[in-house]
Amino acid sequence: MEKKCLRKKDNLWVLFNGKEYCVGLTKEAQEELGAVSFASLKKVGTALKQGDTLVELEAEKAVSEFPSPLTGVISSVNEKIDQNVDILNDSDEMNAWLVSFKDVDPSQFDEL
Repeated sequence: MEKKCLRKKDNLWVLFNGKEYCVGLTKEAQEELGAVSFASLKKVGTALKQGDTLVELEAEKAVSEFPSPLTGVISSVNEKIDQNVDILNDSDEMNAWLVSFKDVDPSQFDEL
């Protein structure tokens, strides 16, 4: 994947894979929060505006809400989080993905 397709905002990374925009926790967020113990994600089909709450996380150091970096519709959710929230503590931040968005204005991604 080309690096230009990856942006970071508010301790979240956003990756455009050519079709959808995948959003996840950065290493910086993981370090600030400590081990994540609970995550509350929106459901597939939820429409969000940039700045709306995307995810609420409980961790050893803090309880945090992360705003959506994009306006769009959630097209998929990382189902592994429900099975084992430790995936959000993975050293490979690409495994700590939260959701994917569709129906995003590409210019909004370019502005991140």
